[in-house]
Amino acid sequence: MIRTAIILFCSSIHLLRGAPTNHPNVLFIAVDDLNHWVGHLDRNAQVKTPNIDRLARKGVTFTRAYCAAPVCNPSRTALMSGLRPSTTGVYDNGIDFRPHVAPEQTLNSHFRKHGYFVAGAGKIYHGGGGRIDEWDDYMRGGAGEPKGKLEDRSAGAIKFGVLDCDDSELGDYRIASWIIGQLERKHDRPFFLACGFHKPHMPWNVPRKYYDMYPLESIQLPPSLTNDLSDVPPAGVKMAHAFGDHARVVEAGKWKQAIQGYLAAISFLDAQVGRVMDALEKSSHASTTIICFFGDHGWHLGEKEHWRKFALWEEATRAPFIWVAPGVTRPGGRCERTVDFMSIYPTLCELAALPIPKHVEGVSISDLLGKPDAEWTKSALTTHGFANHAVRSERWRFIRYADGGEELYDHRHDPYEWTNVASRAEFSNVKSELAKSFPAKNTPAPKPSPRNSGAR
Repeated sequence: MIRTAIILFCSSIHLLRGAPTNHPNVLFIAVDDLNHWVGHLDRNAQVKTPNIDRLARKGVTFTRAYCAAPVCNPSRTALMSGLRPSTTGVYDNGIDFRPHVAPEQTLNSHFRKHGYFVAGAGKIYHGGGGRIDEWDDYMRGGAGEPKGKLEDRSAGAIKFGVLDCDDSELGDYRIASWIIGQLERKHDRPFFLACGFHKPHMPWNVPRKYYDMYPLESIQLPPSLTNDLSDVPPAGVKMAHAFGDHARVVEAGKWKQAIQGYLAAISFLDAQVGRVMDALEKSSHASTTIICFFGDHGWHLGEKEHWRKFALWEEATRAPFIWVAPGVTRPGGRCERTVDFMSIYPTLCELAALPIPKHVEGVSISDLLGKPDAEWTKSALTTHGFANHAVRSERWRFIRYADGGEELYDHRHDPYEWTNVASRAEFSNVKSELAKSFPAKNTPAPKPSPRNSGAR
């Protein structure tokens, strides 16, 4: 039934556009470091994201969506290539993905090969557009921030502050404007338009009006547990860096200030998403454009005594995931099934009536787009470093580290992962079943590239 809807959708595009193609347009929106603190996911009641929530109401939102890796470079390399980190060996930001992913394997190259006008702006791959010659057009520069207008409020390496400037002086505003310009154009080919926003990646330096949306006296800390790492194996404790970022933020008395900064950066980002949405809705492309919106991974703000990504827990791996496909999705859809971002490549191919390349390791979720409550038996898989994996089902998170350490959390009773039950004998069958989703092969990591090393 869903595939029939896709065929009808593509046929209707042929009639609407009068172009010699039956392929829909794609608006591909990637957001950096945006965790599940968006209004419609109900994880944080403080956050104000009216535009992202508006987008969710237009299509289907996935409440349990997970990254392939909780780090920018491997996450984006995986979803843009269709190859998991355990296949490529691209595990962190210090590894240049290009020697490990052939040019013809990337999502943008695949759409370009099949006649699409492929263009982008901002951060799609780690550092920008990847191999620029794989795009028809790509915005150059424009990602900086205004100088001399910052009230710095940072706590150690957690960087944030108030800018006395207009939105237009920030890079994400310029990225949105470039994308809007593309949407206002007439195109003689279907387009694949990639929009890569930087915020809420640190530093959370955004205009004062976004900080004013979150008065400090009303800021609520995320749920946390003292000594939460006491039942976590050494490999997990090492990833948390509990005596680094978290200790410094708490000692500085700036936990609430940091939360305020992250929320402000999210609302600034939300405003730019709204500008792009408004432009699409006003354009001639609205009825023929698929929207795929996602955060590249999650982010901790003190949960489990951890900050940033770089971990295999819920906060670091879960992110927003929204699809709008005219003729396939219905407004207000909400899917509780567990999926990961390896589904992006094959799903876009299927919706656009393109072949799915044989190398792609993810599976299409097009059936869930049309019927969000459809039966689904697959779990989500996240990898962080060589042979460290987390499997997430609708009820469970099972982590196994390269040294054999394990964590198991029952999300039915423990949504913040405070109690590791991996050592309990009654759950041995649960672990055995979930372990079937671990990769059969773990490719060793190559040596880091000086070009990327050290980026966080």
